[in-house]
Formats: sequence, C-alpha cells, structure tokens
Amino acid sequence: MAVMLNDYLKNKYGKKIYKVSINAGFTCPNRDGTLGTKGCIFCSGMGSGDFAESSLLSVTDQINAGKKRVASKIGEGNKYIAYFQAFTNTYAPVEHLRSLYTEAINHPDIEILSIATRPDCLDSDVLSLLSEMNKIKPVWVELGLQTIHESTAKYIRRGYLLDVYDKAVNDLKALDIETIVHVILGLPGESKEDMLKTVEYVAKSGVFGIKLQLLHVLKGTDLAADYEAGRFECLTLDEYVDIVKDAIRLLPKDMVIHRMTGDGDKKLLIAPVWSGNKKLVLNTLNKALSLNL
Repeated sequence: MAVMLNDYLKNKYGKKIYKVSINAGFTCPNRDGTLGTKGCIFCSGMGSGDFAESSLLSVTDQINAGKKRVASKIGEGNKYIAYFQAFTNTYAPVEHLRSLYTEAINHPDIEILSIATRPDCLDSDVLSLLSEMNKIKPVWVELGLQTIHESTAKYIRRGYLLDVYDKAVNDLKALDIETIVHVILGLPGESKEDMLKTVEYVAKSGVFGIKLQLLHVLKGTDLAADYEAGRFECLTLDEYVDIVKDAIRLLPKDMVIHRMTGDGDKKLLIAPVWSGNKKLVLNTLNKALSLNL
C-alpha cells in the first residue's frame, strides 16, 4: 500500500508535522477574466481556502495564528507546513511571490513550504523561484488536476488541457520539486471506471503524492445550481469508500497519500451531508482499508 502522509513525515522527520493554511490574497486566471470570471464550477468564494487564515494578516502573523489555534490540542514546540492554499498561489509577479515565500520559509517553525496552484501557472520564472526556495527548505507543489477526462474538465471549467499538466509535472520533476496532485472523486458524469483511470494516470506519472478529494456541493457555486436542478447525484459513503479502496490499490508503494477525503465548510455544505461527519468518514475508510489492503 502507498504511504500515508503522517507515516511519511514521522519516518522522515521523526515526528508529526502540522499544517498551517495561508491565504496570501491571490486570485486565479479563472476569476480575473484571463480564462473566465466564475472560477471552477465547484469552487467556493474563498478559492478552496475556506479554512485558511485571513489574507489581511501578514504571512508571519497567519503562521502564528494557525499555531495558536492548534496549540491547545498539540502543545508547543511543534514544526509546521506553510500551506499556501487559497486560489492560485503562483499567479502573481515573481518578486511578490519571492517576498511571500521567503517570509514563510524563513519562519523558524516552518519545515516545509507547500504551494497549491494550477499547471498553467508555472512559467520559467516561477519555476526558477520554486527551485531557489527548494534549496532552502523542501518545497511541495500541489496541482489541481481533478480529472483526466476532457469532457469533465470542460464542464468544471478547469481551463487547461491534459498536456499542460504533463508538462508541469515534468518541469517540476526536473527541478527535484515534489509534486502532489489533487483528484476529485464523484464529478458529475463520471463512472467509477473514469475516476480510477484518472488515479491510474496520476499513479504512473511519477509524482510524489496524491490527494483524493470527495466532491462537495457548496452554497453559492454553479455546481450547487446543477445539483439542486437534479442534474447529478452525489456519491454515498459506501460508494466513496469502495472507490477509494480501488484507487489506493493502483498507487505505487512509494507514493504518499496526502488525503483520502476532504472537508467542506459546514456553513456552505449542501451535499453529501454524510461528509460533514469527518470522524465517521475516516473511521469507515480506515476500517475498510485495513480489511482489504
């Protein structure tokens, strides 16, 4: 079986490392008019950064606020991943990116810099900057692939073709930057076989890690309008667990599983309702995997 993130971190660093989500005030080519103005069909108004800190705070203040939030549960003296999460975190002038990344990576409690972005927002200057940062501390780049199927990609308004993803992966691998790929399970119109083909494609691409994300229907999105119009149904918990089990079987043993599901903001979540019970979901997944893998 592929390696779970917590196990990977404990083996490499000798302890658990926690994540602090950062909102650096970026936008996205799917929102600023370059490709569109509405964003991807499933994306909330926070650009998938619903759990990040306020963009009004500096990077340092966001890191410290995130540390304070979890201190009562985990205590002091821990190390963290600075996760630039909201919107597209390489979509800005390079000098602005350098300032933000440098502030994060030089924080004494930050062990890893993780940057969520789009494959079509990695030009040569950005890649050079990422390589520069990677020489200071490890850099992870998280790419939002979601699906390899072009009809689905068009429906969700992803805005780039599959060969753009392939190039981004190859460019990052050439710089020894570890890449994590996001895949959404349960996209409208996709069968279980379609979803597994996407996972298999990622598995064979030689990337460092994968995030398996359940499709959430959130208030205020165009996806919500399609759901409420009855144009698709969400996966049940049993269906989702079955797909995840088969997906993980496709992964190489050295790939790191960064996520098996995901959280939708409960204030925005429309469906599937069962996903709001995170403890139930994780317990069901862990039990199924221990019995079948």
